[in-house]
Amino acid sequence: MSANRLLDVTDLKVHFALDEGTVRAVDGVSFHVEEGEIVGVIGESGCGKSVTAQAIMRIVPQPGRIVSGKILLRGDGNGADDLAGLDDRGKRIRGIRGGTISMIFQEPMTSFSPVYTIGNQISEAARIHRGMDKRQARALTAEMLNKVGIPRPSERLDSYPFQLSGGMRQRAMIAMALCTNPRILIADEPTTALDVTIQAQILDLIRSLQQEMGMSVLLISHDLGVIAEMCHRVAVMYLGRIVESGTVQSVFERPSHPYTQALMNSMPKMSRRAGDLSVIRGSVPNPFERVSGCPFHPRCEHIMSGRCDQGRPPDRVLVGENHHAACLLHAPTEAREGGRT
Repeated sequence: MSANRLLDVTDLKVHFALDEGTVRAVDGVSFHVEEGEIVGVIGESGCGKSVTAQAIMRIVPQPGRIVSGKILLRGDGNGADDLAGLDDRGKRIRGIRGGTISMIFQEPMTSFSPVYTIGNQISEAARIHRGMDKRQARALTAEMLNKVGIPRPSERLDSYPFQLSGGMRQRAMIAMALCTNPRILIADEPTTALDVTIQAQILDLIRSLQQEMGMSVLLISHDLGVIAEMCHRVAVMYLGRIVESGTVQSVFERPSHPYTQALMNSMPKMSRRAGDLSVIRGSVPNPFERVSGCPFHPRCEHIMSGRCDQGRPPDRVLVGENHHAACLLHAPTEAREGGRT
């Protein structure tokens, strides 16, 4: 594992065994997060973004389970823990979950209990992961609430979640995630439920705290604008696989996979006339009806009949410096003719 890599996910597969069949929610995902960087994961709903985050935290809901792959988290020394191999209820993963890696969710009301105060819930995380007594934890909680921009933090300690606005609840959830001084913050659609003004404030807050604390961030979003503004690198997911990855500048300026191109074309632009907005035809396939060949080929504008619908493309075709796409359009001739290499 590289000295700069804090998190290294390799060929991760997460399946859900249901009565109707098996859902391969994550189907061989590989990416890494380096010290102090923000990595974005983007794609439509149902592409496996959130399940990937849940797998890293080891909170995949039943009947889902990690069936293969590695999730290497570098320790303070030279070694690394494979989170995929840990007991999801064991002492080691409980110390990592919420401590070394924290997570904020799309809807904070799902993270906070309605029957305990904000101060009680945040200070509990500080006591568990930082070994503080009640007085120390309460003081840290007030400090964190102030840091995330909640007015009169000492008073808000005794507020219940329903007494705060949506934006304030999201700030409180960020405070709870960061009070343990994590090395990695996973932010799963952290602003989707907020209005545009509050969304911008929350994104600015995450970015400033990331720089101040020197932590890494894995930012999951369906919003291309958010990824472009916040991230250093991006991974584009479709149907449980990463179809393109690279620096934000490279991927956004030279999108190489037809799915990424379609996402870019579907963004509203001031220069477009009314009615010119492009849409991606069709929808993400039913998870029980896996398509042969490239998973995007039924919706692709550049399909090569007899190739894209038959052979699965190589997972990582180099299309630029540190820029990869899983597409037969960019694969060597022998890969186009014979399927996966």
